[in-house]
Amino acid sequence: MNPTQSSSLVWFDTEYTSLDLEQAHLIQVAMVITDMQGRRIAPPDQDLVTAVRLPAGSSVSDFVAKECPDLVQQARHESAPSADEVDGMLTARLDAVLGPAPDKIKDRPILAGNTIHADWWFARRFLPRFIARLHYRNLDVSTLKILWLDSKLGPEFDKGNTALIQDNLDGWTLPSGTKQHDALYDVMCSVAELNYYRRHFFLAGEKASLPE
Repeated sequence: MNPTQSSSLVWFDTEYTSLDLEQAHLIQVAMVITDMQGRRIAPPDQDLVTAVRLPAGSSVSDFVAKECPDLVQQARHESAPSADEVDGMLTARLDAVLGPAPDKIKDRPILAGNTIHADWWFARRFLPRFIARLHYRNLDVSTLKILWLDSKLGPEFDKGNTALIQDNLDGWTLPSGTKQHDALYDVMCSVAELNYYRRHFFLAGEKASLPE
């Protein structure tokens, strides 16, 4: 597949130290690139997921310390790449998969994910070259979640249900050992959730039907 960059989605997720976005630091990022139908543009080995090194003395919230101890340990290790290095890694991977950035912002790929404004916020703070490489619009699956729940057509998409996620990944395979609060797992959940809404919510002219 060779879609234009403006019809490409850069699925992105960050894990960070606390919900105080003004003070928090990144501890992990993940990126997967698809077309608008959620089909991979590059093979899985071109996905990018990495810990991000925490500055010395940085604290983490009690929730993050409890839920993500291994990730925090990775982020505290001196071998973890810095935010600046990760910025370069993300930008280089985009160029490798999609080619150089088009001159016009409207022709660049679109950032996508769940509650993507938070990830955009961290990218603006810590990953300026990466965020400058993208379109001015974002695709936020959380917008569809709100409309779906308001429609009362079905239950909230369960990110802990790996069978549901796998059924909506259209040929993808969840990486073994990943779970919620892992950036790559969360990216794939977002792709699966959008596919779920496409199947059960975006049915023009007919009522959505849920599987048994």
